[in-house]
Amino acid sequence: MKKFLEKHSNGVLLSPYVLLFTLFIIIPVLAAVVLSFTYFNTIEFPSFIGITNYISLLMNDKVFMQKVIPNTIVYAIIVGIGGYILSFFLAWSLSQLTKLPRTILAIIIYSPSMTGGILLSTVWGVIFNGDKSGYLNYFLLQMGLIDKPVLWLQSDKYLLTIMIIVTLWSSMGIGFLAILAGIMNLNEELYEAAYIDGVKNRFQEIIYVTIPSAKPQMLFGAVMAIVNTFTSSGVGVALSGTNPTPNYAGQLIVTHIEDYGFIRYEMGYAAAVSVILLIIIRLASVGANKLFGSSDE
Repeated sequence: MKKFLEKHSNGVLLSPYVLLFTLFIIIPVLAAVVLSFTYFNTIEFPSFIGITNYISLLMNDKVFMQKVIPNTIVYAIIVGIGGYILSFFLAWSLSQLTKLPRTILAIIIYSPSMTGGILLSTVWGVIFNGDKSGYLNYFLLQMGLIDKPVLWLQSDKYLLTIMIIVTLWSSMGIGFLAILAGIMNLNEELYEAAYIDGVKNRFQEIIYVTIPSAKPQMLFGAVMAIVNTFTSSGVGVALSGTNPTPNYAGQLIVTHIEDYGFIRYEMGYAAAVSVILLIIIRLASVGANKLFGSSDE
């Protein structure tokens, strides 16, 4: 037995990971792909219908094409790309401070990412409350900028913008800390050598030294930004209190899946949408790896 364990030690150590990865990643993904080719209402046994769900999604679902996709693109660009750039900027700015203020500010910036959906909707729900007691309405009424309360969270004009603000507020999580740690652990001699080689200012320092030297942390931060972008999209439902959101103003791919899967019980159709989402996330991850991955991979 001892010889067997010594010979196959790597396999033994990896087996728990392989088992969990299979149970919670491979099997659910395969199940979603299979169900996407069926009609399944959670009561009757799934019936095979081919690519009908995909045809309906891309050709007949006006909400998906006219609301969900545009909302998701805007949300992903600002929250995903914009939030990632903001994470790097804040991490780099904190790295220029001394230890005590850096630690305090890092905790302040990181702490909103630990808030749950209920706490998040409670805090921001008070700020954007649609009556006079809402902090924003009260302030604007006192300033004379509006003459009656605005229903911020039920308005298709403001909901997506509020979702973006709230998500950015809570997006400085593990990825932000990883980037900060990567910058803080860079060899100072790299900067000295860069200035000898012709680097003249802080911007060039960031482009030619900081980012290339912190690529592993930058890649991790990019992956976490992608994950955060798609997992935090339920904030629209939490804020507005309805799914679908008012006039589909805050409807994103994830909330579209929840709408069809857990409200309409059209699991086959929801599985088709989830496969599309999986493809989008995979493409985004490949792009991040191309940008920040090692050149020898």
